Amino acid sequence: MLDWYLELGTGERRTFWACFGGWALDAFDVQIYSLVIPALTAAWSMDRSQAGLLGTSALVISAFGGWIAGMMADRVGRVRLLQITILWFAFFTALSGLTDNFWQLLIVRGFQGLGFGGEWAAGSVLIGEAIRAQHRGKAVGSVQSAWAWGWAAAAILATLVFQYLPSDYAWRVMFFLGILPAFAVFFIRRLVPEPEIFVESRARAARGEGRSVFDIFGPDLLSTTLRGCLLAIGAQGGYYAITTWLPTFLRTERHLTVLGSGGYLAVIIAGSFVGYIVSAYLADGIGRRKNFFVFSIGSMAIAIAYTQFEFSDRLMLVLGFPLGFFASGIFSGMGPLFTELFPTSVRATGQGFCYNFGRGIAAFFPFLVGWLSNTIPLGQAIGIFAGGAYAIVILAAIMLPETKGRALAAN
Repeated sequence: MLDWYLELGTGERRTFWACFGGWALDAFDVQIYSLVIPALTAAWSMDRSQAGLLGTSALVISAFGGWIAGMMADRVGRVRLLQITILWFAFFTALSGLTDNFWQLLIVRGFQGLGFGGEWAAGSVLIGEAIRAQHRGKAVGSVQSAWAWGWAAAAILATLVFQYLPSDYAWRVMFFLGILPAFAVFFIRRLVPEPEIFVESRARAARGEGRSVFDIFGPDLLSTTLRGCLLAIGAQGGYYAITTWLPTFLRTERHLTVLGSGGYLAVIIAGSFVGYIVSAYLADGIGRRKNFFVFSIGSMAIAIAYTQFEFSDRLMLVLGFPLGFFASGIFSGMGPLFTELFPTSVRATGQGFCYNFGRGIAAFFPFLVGWLSNTIPLGQAIGIFAGGAYAIVILAAIMLPETKGRALAAN
């Protein structure tokens, strides 16, 4: 199963691990918030709508950050932008630990969102261009699996920090730990090269053969851009509806203890990792579109079942694995598909816009779930929005072309 990795050259492997580490650390910073929501609501007497708005604000602004970073990556380089965005989101995550009220955290998380959105735009196109076509799905999908590692690290540290520190201090310490991703920049700066195809594309642009970043809205690419946005809205809408509120759901409606919730989250995170890897191989095996069908249908079914029906604790634990498997695995196919949909001169712009426009719209799902849960049970609210989101993924996959094995051109 690892033959594809053994075929990679030194530059490809360094790029792989740089993007893997960057994405894991990005996940670590982002998941901190979902794990400290209960402590923040208690400390600041927030209701669920406010807690949802804090999650939504960072995601909405990350949409702009991703698009801007994509345009910049097409001009100044993928590697440089990756370094900048990692430093940015690490700094503002740590700064969140110094906030003292809802409005301060709302502003700081808005700035953090700019870097969060930009990191995916820079890292995804970097790994997509650096890896040869026959292994692109496996490599990009495997990088996506780093999210599970970052999520797991955040969950483990949260369990330890909240166990040994008072809640009023523990949430601050969790945010302070968000500075850790900044150290990855030293590795990226020294060892990771720009993809050859990007270097060739910039040379063509210097000769006057480049394209405007706004060409993704031109006649030949507008349809592609819109369909890519629809796919991103569905996949991320379902994911954020579930993961933002899942820890709170387990505590309030399943009445689990902190350690019990940690156990459930551990199973979900393990399922996420396996889902990322399986999806990565399927994307190169059965193709991008069929892969989306498999994971969107699975995500819809398991999300609704997990939140709408009463199960024993043991069965809930078992169901956590397929929940993580499908909800996370769906993302493994998005990076390679977006890389193959756009020409090199506007690839980062196209990827950054589609993924982050989808994120911007999907960002309202946590707020809407919190708002709706004021009138119906939280589990029902999660199920409604998650089910609708994955129906959107199915629609987008029907309309998108199959790009498996497509060679990239420096145009």
